[in-house]
Amino acid sequence: MTRTAPLRWVTLYFVVVIACFGCAHEKDASKPESTKAQSPRWSVQLADSTISRHPNPAEMEDSEPAWRYSSSFAVHAIGRLGVETGNQRYIDYAKDYAEPFVEDNGDIDHDSYDAKKYRLDDILPGRVLLLLHEQTRDPRFLVGPRELIEQLKSQPRTGDGGYWHKQIYPNQMWLDGIFMDCPFMAEYARDAKEPAWFDEAAKQILIIAKHMRDPKTGLYYHGWDASKKEKWADPQTGLSKCFWGRAVGWYMMGIVETLIAMPEDHPKRGEVLAVFRDLADAIAKVQDPQTGVWWQVLDQGGRAGNYLESSASSMFVYALAAGARRGYLDSKHAAVAKRGYDGIIKQFIEVDVTRQTNLKDTCRVAGLGGRPYRDGSYEYYCREPRIPNDPKGVAPFILAAMEIERADRRD
Repeated sequence: MTRTAPLRWVTLYFVVVIACFGCAHEKDASKPESTKAQSPRWSVQLADSTISRHPNPAEMEDSEPAWRYSSSFAVHAIGRLGVETGNQRYIDYAKDYAEPFVEDNGDIDHDSYDAKKYRLDDILPGRVLLLLHEQTRDPRFLVGPRELIEQLKSQPRTGDGGYWHKQIYPNQMWLDGIFMDCPFMAEYARDAKEPAWFDEAAKQILIIAKHMRDPKTGLYYHGWDASKKEKWADPQTGLSKCFWGRAVGWYMMGIVETLIAMPEDHPKRGEVLAVFRDLADAIAKVQDPQTGVWWQVLDQGGRAGNYLESSASSMFVYALAAGARRGYLDSKHAAVAKRGYDGIIKQFIEVDVTRQTNLKDTCRVAGLGGRPYRDGSYEYYCREPRIPNDPKGVAPFILAAMEIERADRRD
């Protein structure tokens, strides 16, 4: 009796444990899907990692504060995430960016910004000021945007009214310029009650569509020289040679964000929508069938030297998802966006040993002309370096993730 009793108690113990485990397992299996572990919120993770890497946003790309389109784009995306999530820390990050550049009276610090250089790139940081004006109602944050509008009033133009990309690039329009200035003009028109700037934004988008769309593919060339004199320009059309992914992404995002701010009854809205829908169809056709993302040179996937690129892929996902959610595009484009987003997570997102989230394989920069001369050839685009966590990739990824996460929450 004394020898067998412990064995009985041990046996009874294991019976009870197994029964409890079975009940717990059955109870867990019966939980609704919504209570199980959720996918990471990548918009928040990349925003938090960006702030950790760059606690002073004005010095994101320089050791001194710099009025830059690229860092301001990332800051603006993080600020928008703050508005959506109610996280004041992200909005404060946008305030920290603006602080070195906004004088006590609201003027932009002229050591940082020179209107007479007529760079469309310098318009984009004004969107941070407009976001802060919307959130704080501090009138100082509308003073800087008025300065930028004064630049646009005298911005040099092509013969049919298209803004030169920069003073140093006479007669040239680049796709990039549409994102740099058109959403800003539309938001300024809305916030300052100056509707003529809706007209100007639509005009710039439609001039690009007139001159830079390829009728065969529906894609857009990076640049157009109205004078047809540049070495990179076709002597008959003035167009550059390639469909660079990020350039097309800038244009596509510029259209959708202009539409978001533009009144429903604007007389040019239908034409702008038609351009957007046509481009969405063209972008869907060049989505990589294996990975769901897009190539550095869009129509030459798999060609030697070409590579899958993260910033353009993020821009397309954002524009397609935002357009589909608002009814500008039909539901098939939402599916293209979701497939692209899943591809971005697999191809480009990495979490390192310090638990920082990283976005890899962003083309550092690409342009036309200048010194050293950039000829716009296939080989040129493919040899530009790829770097991780570039703000030109971080910003559209955060926006794309916000759109997909919003859709996932609805489902």
